[in-house]
Amino acid sequence: MKDTPIPFEVVSRHIRESKIRNIGRASIREIKRLINCIEQETGHKYVRMEMGVPGLKAVEVGVQAEIAALQAGVASIYPEIEGIPALKKEASRFVKLFMNIDIDPGHCIPTVGSMQGGFAAFITMARLHRKKDTTLFIDPGFPVHRQQHIILGQKYESFDIYDYRGDKLRDKLESYFSKGNIHSVLYSNPNNPSWVCFTDKELRIIGELATKYGVVIIEDLAYFGMDFRKDYSKPGEPPYQPTVATYTDNYILLISSSKVFSYAGQRISLMLISDRLFDVTSEDLLRYYTTDILGRAIIYGTVYALSAGTSHSAQYGLAAMLKASNDGTYNFVEVVKEYGHKAKIMKKLFTDNGFRIVYDMDEDDPIADGFYFTISYPGFTGEELIEELIYYGISAIALSITGSSRHEGVRACVSLVPRDQFPALEERLKKFYELHPTG
Repeated sequence: MKDTPIPFEVVSRHIRESKIRNIGRASIREIKRLINCIEQETGHKYVRMEMGVPGLKAVEVGVQAEIAALQAGVASIYPEIEGIPALKKEASRFVKLFMNIDIDPGHCIPTVGSMQGGFAAFITMARLHRKKDTTLFIDPGFPVHRQQHIILGQKYESFDIYDYRGDKLRDKLESYFSKGNIHSVLYSNPNNPSWVCFTDKELRIIGELATKYGVVIIEDLAYFGMDFRKDYSKPGEPPYQPTVATYTDNYILLISSSKVFSYAGQRISLMLISDRLFDVTSEDLLRYYTTDILGRAIIYGTVYALSAGTSHSAQYGLAAMLKASNDGTYNFVEVVKEYGHKAKIMKKLFTDNGFRIVYDMDEDDPIADGFYFTISYPGFTGEELIEELIYYGISAIALSITGSSRHEGVRACVSLVPRDQFPALEERLKKFYELHPTG
């Protein structure tokens, strides 16, 4: 038996009993369940890096606003599909103050998390133009977006941004757009899982080509303002959160409350549709909807069919958090900087013990410290490394399930690793290094 921090036989047995054919290819939730079972039997607490969930308390102003709304009786009332007026107003203010873009409040739609926002966008965009039937993913990305396409039976293509930074991005995108079948592009910025952040040059390229080819950009801003190399926290003052919306009118923004406001449990986010795109018309929409207007099809066709609206009380909570941010009474960026501080420490613990950072640069700049980072270890594929680390009390996910071409890597999330667990992490990494020497 190997001399591993978690008993080798126990881990091996649980892996067998999980009936997961390839641990390295397992989904995030499957890894979570496996680690829960091992922890329960052994009493050993894992360094949990597989789940991208907030590790901070929910913003109190949102909690109190939601309590007040519940006490006022909103739980018994269906919310309007398009959202409560207060939330729509503050959402429009928020993107103006923190992104310097103008979106009509009527085009700011609450959704049941950004996952529903993305799902609604995928469904509707695939029906906008008969000849455009494919989504393009700029990877790596959130694995569930692929799963959404699979269960919808929708087509997608993808490429890894790793080898196409800067000017190289133009030719790569044009090679897809010129075929005429791409209706939309999805990426996250900052990126889950790599923490890549697009430069202004890259966003300009994406925007210019979106306009040229009539492609819609779906920009997932789940980690809004969390590139801590710049301070995006001052309402109405530059620098602003970088966005493709600066360079094209063909966009849908997804802004989540889960990480920025630590409000993941309430499943509330925003889908913001550009003013021009909202009013786009297409007869092809009439195959599925009672309207040929894109924005109305998304709201009263797709979103209505998916959930008949978004939690009434949670909308009041998000409205209050946005208002506090807009008014400058709550600095949402300052609070979540803890993720960046932890990432800097944790990355050093890994690199001091033979690991390497996989996605390490944004063009000419070292990548930011933030919610995620990516690591590899000589001699292992990412999938092999995931399984091996489980014996050392460390859990993560393989980059191969995110669309990444860097199959040697794994994604580490810092949020659920408390600082008092850093000594245990260091001890386990030293043991790993000892039993897997690289020299």
